[in-house]
Amino acid sequence: MKKTKITTLLELLNSISENVPQVLEVQGSLLSPHSITLPEGYQLNGKNNESCIVSFNNSDGFGVTRNNTISNLTVMTKQTNRAIYTVCGIPDMGNLVFENLQITGQVSVISRQGTDRINLYGNNIHITSCDSRHYSEQPQKYGVNVYQGAMTVYNFNSDPNSQIDCKLTNISIGVKNAPVIGSGIFVCGFGDEGGKVNLESLTTGAVYSNGMLPYGTADIITAAVFIVYGVEAKIVEHHDEIVTYGVNDMVLDTWGKVEKWISHRPVISYGPSGIGFVNFGTVKDFLAQDIITYGLGARGFNQYDGTVENIKFKSITTYGDGSIGIQVSKPIGNMIIEENVATYGSVGNSLVKGVIMELAANAVSIKSGGGIESLTVKGDIITHGDGVTSYALEGGEVKELNVGGKIIANGKNAKELLKDDDLE
Repeated sequence: MKKTKITTLLELLNSISENVPQVLEVQGSLLSPHSITLPEGYQLNGKNNESCIVSFNNSDGFGVTRNNTISNLTVMTKQTNRAIYTVCGIPDMGNLVFENLQITGQVSVISRQGTDRINLYGNNIHITSCDSRHYSEQPQKYGVNVYQGAMTVYNFNSDPNSQIDCKLTNISIGVKNAPVIGSGIFVCGFGDEGGKVNLESLTTGAVYSNGMLPYGTADIITAAVFIVYGVEAKIVEHHDEIVTYGVNDMVLDTWGKVEKWISHRPVISYGPSGIGFVNFGTVKDFLAQDIITYGLGARGFNQYDGTVENIKFKSITTYGDGSIGIQVSKPIGNMIIEENVATYGSVGNSLVKGVIMELAANAVSIKSGGGIESLTVKGDIITHGDGVTSYALEGGEVKELNVGGKIIANGKNAKELLKDDDLE
């Protein structure tokens, strides 16, 4: 394949106008006043990813069409623009490869009507800054809309035969205390019916996100990592901390299907109603380290819909009023907590399926319709707030309970146990 060295914007545009597949090697720093579309078969590489930068000062960045590669580059747009995006109306976009990239702006791989196939490979991508709140394509279910993410893979084609196949490795989003705005990593199909996404693997470094939602918002959510409906994922794995900062910012969330989900570092939320891990989908195996939430109504783990077969945490700790440690509303399999389930809050407001409700910061809450085959807590189940319950069976069932430590309620008018017989 022809290889062309690129030192100026004019050379880049002239090479693209040839419309002959080639490797374009950027030698330094370029700035474009408008977006640039790569024709079929073009590869855009930096000579090295330290000094090779392409900036867009007034527009989106690179549009990709079919069988394109972008690698070893820094791509900079405004944080509200798309740094890399898919062009509409191409039936089969072939193989899209994004590798060794530093990004300001959104990476947006969206298939709309007229696009039936995308094979996406993304590796070693760090999106430092992005604001994805204003994009209008948003999934809707359970009374809420979801903001797109800095890294967005979205099959927005209603045709059930359309599919995105993707493998994403070593993706990191935002910077500690300087998160991206909106969601972090967002992978979504058209819906429960329609176009699908086959996610072979997603591995991440650190992810930091903030939805910037006003307190009291009940119909919009975000997540640091969101596996939405229409997605079947084989493995999702996090090698660094996953953190959210704002209102309704879930840390890990799924409405889809995940075979194995592993988090090797803490899962942390700071904002109100920021749940550590919330599951509306179907997960086979989930393994996490510490789940820590600080916000009002920010539960540690919540099983709303669907199920999980095997789930294991190192510990779950919540600090806010209304912040339940574990809440289960559907039947699940086996749950193990290696250390403690601890809550420090009392009674407070929390977002529940698009409605703000008052909840007590119970350590374990099994709601009507919920159940656990076996629950093992190797440490203590402990609450510190007033008017809460450490272990509450509220119409649900735990078939087998094993507690290595104690069930403790330290607050005023707090209870260690609440069973169905105690309910009015």
